Amino acid sequence: MCEVFISADPNLYANRARSVRLHGVVTSIRLENLFWKVLEEIATRDGMSVPQLCARLHDELQEAHGSVENFTSFLRVCCGRYLALQLAGGIPQDRSIPIRSLNAQQVLDTERETPMTHTLRRTG
Repeated sequence: MCEVFISADPNLYANRARSVRLHGVVTSIRLENLFWKVLEEIATRDGMSVPQLCARLHDELQEAHGSVENFTSFLRVCCGRYLALQLAGGIPQDRSIPIRSLNAQQVLDTERETPMTHTLRRTG
């Protein structure tokens, strides 16, 4: 089983920092290269750069919850959810389809129907 995971290209789990401007302040975010690749895909789908996507996610998260705790972990979770929602069929794998064009409620409904979501609810 582990061979599936340990055979990953070490460059995928190497991390690097990128500078992002959040509310006019430049901050550094350190993530593994795999997550930067997923964020690049998400951003590209909606015609944004990764820094623009990060700023938008930060602003919307702050607006929804009033504060932003552990933004780097939030970005990792965003990447995981993006990939899981693609597998569940909520987000089309066709990268030419912008995420902003999707019906958010329909996408979220596919997430609620996945076995992983049910498992996380029981253990969380």
